[in-house]
Amino acid sequence: MNVTDIRNHFPILSEKLPGGQDLVYLDNAATSQRPNEVIDKYLQLSTRYNANIHRAVHYLAVEATDQYEKTREAVKDFIGAESAKEIIFTSGTTASINTVAYSYGEVFIGRGDNIIVSQAEHHSNIVPWQLLAERKGAEIRVLPVDDDGRLRIELLPGLIDKYTRLIAVCHISNVLGLVNPVKEIAEIAHKRGVHVLVDGAQGIVHENVNVKDLDCDFYVFSGHKMYAVPFTGVLYGKKEILDCMPPFLGGGEMIESVSLENGTTFAPLPGKFEAGTQNISGTPTLTAAIDLCKQLRDKEITDYQQQLAEYVMDALMSDERITLYGVPRGNISKIPLFSFTVKGAHHEDLALILDKMGIAVRSGQMCAEPLMDRFGVTGMVRASFAAYNTLEEARYFIKSLDRAIKMLV
Repeated sequence: MNVTDIRNHFPILSEKLPGGQDLVYLDNAATSQRPNEVIDKYLQLSTRYNANIHRAVHYLAVEATDQYEKTREAVKDFIGAESAKEIIFTSGTTASINTVAYSYGEVFIGRGDNIIVSQAEHHSNIVPWQLLAERKGAEIRVLPVDDDGRLRIELLPGLIDKYTRLIAVCHISNVLGLVNPVKEIAEIAHKRGVHVLVDGAQGIVHENVNVKDLDCDFYVFSGHKMYAVPFTGVLYGKKEILDCMPPFLGGGEMIESVSLENGTTFAPLPGKFEAGTQNISGTPTLTAAIDLCKQLRDKEITDYQQQLAEYVMDALMSDERITLYGVPRGNISKIPLFSFTVKGAHHEDLALILDKMGIAVRSGQMCAEPLMDRFGVTGMVRASFAAYNTLEEARYFIKSLDRAIKMLV
């Protein structure tokens, strides 16, 4: 496959915008576009096998259940989990983190304990822990980033004490694009008996994730950022920890037995965390998305992406009007995600002008207000590239950004 082959999988990329421009979609960190394989799988489940799963014995229900559970196996293999029982389906990264924050928190977090989060986290990996801390009388501690956006790992041992229970950290920041040393963080944590949750919303797209190699206790991600449909997500957890956690939601299918006199016993993993009717048409699209992600690991494709990323990085870094956040140094790598500000130009004005040129970028706080405060800005512009973006699009983006800056400054 080359970039032209890839683009042929995504029907929206051949569409014209209302103004007649070609679409240059550079908001992939927020959500990726959907390929034909994913669209076809969703339509197949919606039109041919629409039935509730794990319940009835009729043909449609059996087929829908089979598609759903085959997806669990596909996810297990994709991330290198030990067992399919360690794969919990959710509505996305946010739901996965909230599930852990509630269920893990009920058992493992008490008054006086503390949880460490990094300064580079998305709100979804901050707020659930704050709510847990308020509920339990626990403390939130912060692992800061340096001026380049790198986590100050050397400070981590000093943040951990005998009351530290969990470290929550992103694999890759949705603002900085830097690949964090999560394996090293897990090693530091586990030597001190501390569990680790990794927000893999960006990592699952750009890294070859193997949870056993990373040795994280939880790894969470969303389907819609890796070409599947929205409202699909995964919570991976080590079985021995998940077994200790109570259910987050109660309802159908997460039970073993229900008695009005004797109470309820719960289903074994993964069932006890999947209450009620699941996303029966959406979740199986993860299988099609995973198949595509595997193809996108081809060396020709990754080399092309690297060339594109280096071009954009060099162009932004060499422009004195632009401040880029998330600069790779040493052994820290960076995905093709670029957040920046321009002195004298508001981030939203830049995004609006780029939109008129057919370029879709993100502007604002990127759901990372503490990180914005760290760098003393109210917001940034973010251009995030995917495997279907071309070098020609990258050049057009840089040229259009220059035009936009000249209009405003």
